[in-house]
Amino acid sequence: METGNFWFAFGLTVFAGLSTGIGSALAFFTKKTKTGFLSASLGFSAGVMIYVSFMEILTKSHDSLILVYGEKTGAWVTVLSFFSGVLIIGIIDKLIPSYENPHEIRRIEEVKNGSETRDPKLIRMGLFTALAIAIHNFPEGIATFFAGLTEPELAIPVAVAIAIHNIPEGIAVSVPISYGTGSKRKGFFLSMISGLAEPVGALFAFALITLFFNGSGIPEGLFGFLFGGVAGIMVFISIDELLPTAEEYGHHHYAIYGFVLGMAVMALSLLLFI
Repeated sequence: METGNFWFAFGLTVFAGLSTGIGSALAFFTKKTKTGFLSASLGFSAGVMIYVSFMEILTKSHDSLILVYGEKTGAWVTVLSFFSGVLIIGIIDKLIPSYENPHEIRRIEEVKNGSETRDPKLIRMGLFTALAIAIHNFPEGIATFFAGLTEPELAIPVAVAIAIHNIPEGIAVSVPISYGTGSKRKGFFLSMISGLAEPVGALFAFALITLFFNGSGIPEGLFGFLFGGVAGIMVFISIDELLPTAEEYGHHHYAIYGFVLGMAVMALSLLLFI
């Protein structure tokens, strides 16, 4: 695995991270949360991420690991790598208090109907939400960057899926900050800053590759293990964040239709690469 795709991978990570600003922009320019569209979009994103994780990323992890460790041991290491990714993102999620967790739904109407007076409690909630999102986005940035670096044909749909799921996170930051300070501009910029954790995660991953492998490439066994971990992270995000959030916007069938469509689009795109 060569590191020549750095700018492509990093650019996708920046795009995915800064999409939190789209959520903030919605709070700027719209009067009502388009719950149906968000439910379908989040379901679509979950479908893309789960399908590509199981059908492509985990498969590549398995193929890589059995070359190094053999059929039986390689299969065990693949499973271990997958659940290691689940464990890492699960621990991160567990350490964040539920009140500040970015999974909590915020609606644009909360800003539009709120007073313009300063509310310290809302400001605190917004700041902690921004911090929580930044912590979540760090491993997501590593996953997006690693996909772009190793499998460019998979990286674009992965980045788009993560970008879609970052939109309501942008709302989760901008709504309480805008409401609490009376300044939507402050909410917008803070949500953008929280999204910068993804490119920071990308730079962290690249620094490790450069430091330990002199930028020449990752050994096949470690590549397979990391790819399995990426699959675990993406599946956890889909189940723990995307689908529940889509449901909470109140459009169950929209979320399911979006989920199935996301899987179908991902399947078709993979078939076109054969």
